[in-house]
Amino acid sequence: MTNMNWEAAPNLNGRVAIVTGAGGGLGRSHALMLARLGARIVVNDMTEEAAGKVAREIADAGGQAIPFAASVTDETGIAEMVSRTSAAFGRVDILVNNAGILRDKSFAKMTMAEFREVVDVHLMGSAICTKAVWDIMREQRHGRIVMTTSSSGLFGNFGQANYSAAKMALVGLMQTLALEGEKYGIRVNCLAPTAATAMTGGLLPKEAFERLSVELVSPGLLALVADDAPTRAILCAGAGHFARSNVTLTRGAYIGAGPDAPRRVVANWAAISDRTGEVVPDYGFMQMERELASRPGDAEEKTAGAQT
Repeated sequence: MTNMNWEAAPNLNGRVAIVTGAGGGLGRSHALMLARLGARIVVNDMTEEAAGKVAREIADAGGQAIPFAASVTDETGIAEMVSRTSAAFGRVDILVNNAGILRDKSFAKMTMAEFREVVDVHLMGSAICTKAVWDIMREQRHGRIVMTTSSSGLFGNFGQANYSAAKMALVGLMQTLALEGEKYGIRVNCLAPTAATAMTGGLLPKEAFERLSVELVSPGLLALVADDAPTRAILCAGAGHFARSNVTLTRGAYIGAGPDAPRRVVANWAAISDRTGEVVPDYGFMQMERELASRPGDAEEKTAGAQT
């Protein structure tokens, strides 16, 4: 991290950010960038050595940072981290849930212990850290929370059943917390990074590893944590490219009841799957509302072309 004029970077001045798993890799890149933008940083990692090194790096460049060593699965340790953050800086504005592990194996070879370990760190760790800051953010009526999801969760990836399940679960957690936090000024988003780190080093060819620098992912964070940040966004980032991913709902087709309903679902699969006019629901019950609003008369319009 190079020295710079911190006063010339006003975007996050006065804000306080906790970044988990920030002792190296993507978390370190996140912490350095948020500090460069003016935020005061709490650098979390498993060891004091790793967290302290990044905190000193920020301080040496003119920023403010404190290290805190704790596993994100340790509720007591995380509660102490948040308490120390409030004591040191007076508030908590941003939480970046970045900490994670890999235990890759095909599902046939994976033990339930290996499955549970990954879910505990990614999903439960993010929930524990978020719960620890939630009341503070509600009381101050401002908060920005970023969950780290993955294309493996959004779209699947061979040999990563545990990781995929945990990462997609974080999207569901984001969706609900964004709704619950809206009236308190809390905005919750997901970042799906593609980056070359120690965790992914063995999975990527050398050429891809060189192009997928962590520094090319972190710039996306500002859009997710700034005062005018969206909420419920899934930002995919890698190699300097940024895209949005969405969970959508097709118009579908009215099938109704009756003994032949299963056959008609199969016969109308193309109409049910047709993505023309699909929407991104504002909330989960929107699916039920659309289902209840459909009528038997809709069947001809929506399924006529798919009848056999």
